[in-house]
Amino acid sequence: MKNFESANLQSLLEEVAIGARSVIGRGKVADYIPALARISPDKFGMVVCGVDGSEFAIGEADETFSIQSLSKVFALILALETVGPNTLWKRVGREPSGSAFNSLVLLESERGLPRNPFINAGAIVVTDSITAHSVSPILQLMGLVRRLAGNQKIYLDENVAQSEAEHGHRNAAIAHLLKSQGNLEAVVEDVLAAYYRQCAIAMTCRDLARSFLPLANGGTHPLSGEKVMTPLRVKRINSLLLTCGLYDGVGNFAFRVGIPAKSGVGGGIIGVIPGKYSICVWSPELDQTGNSLAGTRALELFSRKTRLSIF
Repeated sequence: MKNFESANLQSLLEEVAIGARSVIGRGKVADYIPALARISPDKFGMVVCGVDGSEFAIGEADETFSIQSLSKVFALILALETVGPNTLWKRVGREPSGSAFNSLVLLESERGLPRNPFINAGAIVVTDSITAHSVSPILQLMGLVRRLAGNQKIYLDENVAQSEAEHGHRNAAIAHLLKSQGNLEAVVEDVLAAYYRQCAIAMTCRDLARSFLPLANGGTHPLSGEKVMTPLRVKRINSLLLTCGLYDGVGNFAFRVGIPAKSGVGGGIIGVIPGKYSICVWSPELDQTGNSLAGTRALELFSRKTRLSIF
């Protein structure tokens, strides 16, 4: 296994892609956001970036897609820089929810304290912490994303953002409930506008894999040399990805794959193998918990064939 990564990884990705594509047709593309429902369900792309600068890709690795909830990781990084951990963690918990990503049930019963920053309620609080302290929260977030990906051409899909806003009634309900419970500082409409737009950022698998390299490399971006965050913050974000990154499907994902990861209803999953790789896979069809069906299968096959996981 010593030289497996560099010698055989491209051929392994070809095997993984065949296995992952075999489950396409068994899931369902997200349709509650009309702009996402129009995406072809048979897309598949995957990129693996090594902390040594190596890079391997297969399929539609350079096709842009709506990152949706993958944006929550970037927002969390920015929020921790903006208000600091002591302030943020008073407003958001760090426990798995066991509920759907857009559920209001726990938020009401637990008096406005979201279980974690990756369910919608927690992500809206995270976005609020940025919005309340910035005149241009989305420009600030886009600056971070472009810097981490090393791509200044990354853009925001305004059609997706508008579609999100027009059909985001449940997110609006969550935001108003948070406001009523004293856990939203900025104007509700401003927070929602920022939230919808951050979810509408369009990136490729290659962009995303590159942008997550600091989480695989102790906080330093191996491609730029920038120290993005401390090793302690990397440890804590990765732990949240492992326990909360795939909503109520997180336990099954940890069982099958065994790496910190974050999913989005656009069909993307981004994963981290600390000290080795960041991995992004995209396939639009989702399983019942809102996670990419073929993407999960691809990562499961990858971890099995390489014997790389955190366990």
